[in-house]
Amino acid sequence: MQKLLIPIKGMHCKSCEILVGNNLKKLPDVKEVFVDSKIGEAKLSFENQPPAEALINQAVADAGYSVGKEDKKSLLSKDKNDYLNLLKSLVILLILFFLWKMLGLGNLGASLGDSAGLGAALLIGLVAGVSTCMAIIGGLVLSLSARHAELHPEASAWQKFRPHLFFNLGRIGGFFILGGIIGWLGSAFKLSNNFLVFLTLAVSLVMIFLGLKLLNIFPFLQNKNISLPKSISKKLGIGNDTKEYSHRGAMLSGALTFFLPCGFTQAMQLYAVSTGSFFLGGLSLAIFAFGTSFGLLGIGVLSSVFRGKKAKVFFSVAGLIVIVLGLFNINNSLNLFSAKVDKTPLTAGAITDEVQIVNMTQDYSGYSPNVLTVKKGVPVRWVINSTNPYTCASSLVMRKYNISRSLQKGENIIEFTPTEAGEIPFSCSMGMYRGKFIVQ
Repeated sequence: MQKLLIPIKGMHCKSCEILVGNNLKKLPDVKEVFVDSKIGEAKLSFENQPPAEALINQAVADAGYSVGKEDKKSLLSKDKNDYLNLLKSLVILLILFFLWKMLGLGNLGASLGDSAGLGAALLIGLVAGVSTCMAIIGGLVLSLSARHAELHPEASAWQKFRPHLFFNLGRIGGFFILGGIIGWLGSAFKLSNNFLVFLTLAVSLVMIFLGLKLLNIFPFLQNKNISLPKSISKKLGIGNDTKEYSHRGAMLSGALTFFLPCGFTQAMQLYAVSTGSFFLGGLSLAIFAFGTSFGLLGIGVLSSVFRGKKAKVFFSVAGLIVIVLGLFNINNSLNLFSAKVDKTPLTAGAITDEVQIVNMTQDYSGYSPNVLTVKKGVPVRWVINSTNPYTCASSLVMRKYNISRSLQKGENIIEFTPTEAGEIPFSCSMGMYRGKFIVQ
């Protein structure tokens, strides 16, 4: 068989490859087609005579692309409208931020009860879906959905919204199965703090990358994509024969958010562990995930309905939000290694029988006091009164002494001995709420 190479402009993903390939396969005498969006090329294998140039051009055009070599992408956009959209987006972002503060959405955790159950799981999920879960999971969903909508403007609102339904169905189903497993296994299941930090950093970097692409002012990024290795994609059923989006891929992505370090999720995972039951553990996590779906589906509605000029502004706003959330998560992750708190140190409790007793309260807003002074070489008994165990602050981490504790309602005691002078930072597992010991 003979071969023919065709340069094609405008391709950016596997969905493009499939659309172009399907059309080229219909040409007379064409036996095989291989399309590579990364280099912008299609390779045709044919018998007898090559297809007429006019037929090739029409087949490619019918798929939504054109024959020819891609122009070299510049570092920055030369279209002033892109920068005008960015300016509009900054104004909208500031308005959204002030509305968030005025409505007190960041303090919704104060309204949660101090006991868990199936009803409380739903309430916690509703709150998490519009607060801390939005930082990682919402940001990731927003970046992926907005990018998908931008790449496929021809899709209907339902076609753009459908991935969100499957994402949340996968999330609910995955939370039931994985929640049931940890309920059955009990406290034997626990991810290391270092792994959670690595996972958060990886997700945050993906968010920032996608956010930069959504801004549409960096043309050189448009053809660059992050994808799974082909061997893994095939095992998951997301291979070359599927389009850029697949129901299975969306559901799998939703299920895997079980491992992202949201404090609300970890609090519910702790409750699932305490049930000692596969069914109750799974059901409590599934109801929690169902509660978060309302906030996450709201993102899907927004990314599905905007079109034309409004869509460009929306994508730019989405890009800015995603970048801010990505930087926020990175900063929080780094705080797990080094927490800096600019408050005047408070004195420690009394030293009794050569043990330093330090009292602290944990509630929805963090830790109080969050700066504590102790003496070097004297054992510390850290008494923590948790008044609201179903918030991010209840997942406490002190990396220096490898301490990781999910605080229970009431009194929690942690003991350690500071061996050197200096500062010992501690924080929640997401790095949002922070404090430190000052060792003298």
